[in-house]
Amino acid sequence: MPGPQLQEMPTDWRRALAVVAHPDDLEYGASAAVATWLDGGRACVYVLATRGEAGIGTLPPAEAGPLREREQRESAAAVGVRTVEFLGHRDGVVAYGTALRRDIAAAVRRHRPELLLTLNHRDTWGGTALNTPDHRAVGRAALDAVADAGNRWIFPELAEEGLEPWDGVRYVAVAASPRPTHAVDARPGLDRAVASLLCHRTYIEALTDEEPERYCRGFLEGAVAAAAGRFGGRPCVAFELFTR
Repeated sequence: MPGPQLQEMPTDWRRALAVVAHPDDLEYGASAAVATWLDGGRACVYVLATRGEAGIGTLPPAEAGPLREREQRESAAAVGVRTVEFLGHRDGVVAYGTALRRDIAAAVRRHRPELLLTLNHRDTWGGTALNTPDHRAVGRAALDAVADAGNRWIFPELAEEGLEPWDGVRYVAVAASPRPTHAVDARPGLDRAVASLLCHRTYIEALTDEEPERYCRGFLEGAVAAAAGRFGGRPCVAFELFTR
């Protein structure tokens, strides 16, 4: 991963909210950082736009949705995350717009994070590898919902529901961005990240013929090694960091 050196992620915060599109989005790399953050006494809540019900070609959505939700809860627990919420948007056709922004803004107001974590919102993963519509929609809506959550006059019905404005998000960290700026040492949380990804066993077994544990460890070790040259030789989880 060529480019300038990655800076250490800031640590002057206590509460994080992770907002992504699908089960497994956080487990393909970011969960190693989440495990390390929790080791340091911080808190993190996961919010998923969908239940990933369209993600397994051999299972109809009515079967895949509950299964993937259960696997996601087990996966979160593997790194110490206790609270996982699902917004109920339809997998594969998540639409960027006010409905999605409102749901995410409500989650921000409900959990009052200082750091919001999301997944790559850009059109590609870098080069010519296209990102998916759900990732783009949720990532972009999450960026916008940070400001929405702090403005009383955007989605005023949220305050009527008891969710008072929260303008306390200071950082937005975008995982798997093609433009990373900061990083977290992956080594303390890597084994838990492997265990967390392995919890998505049904999805992984449909994705690859490789033995699941070998696949999970190989993928994550390769991912965290990719940016090590920009982080003092340390395997790391890289983020594009926005500050407010």
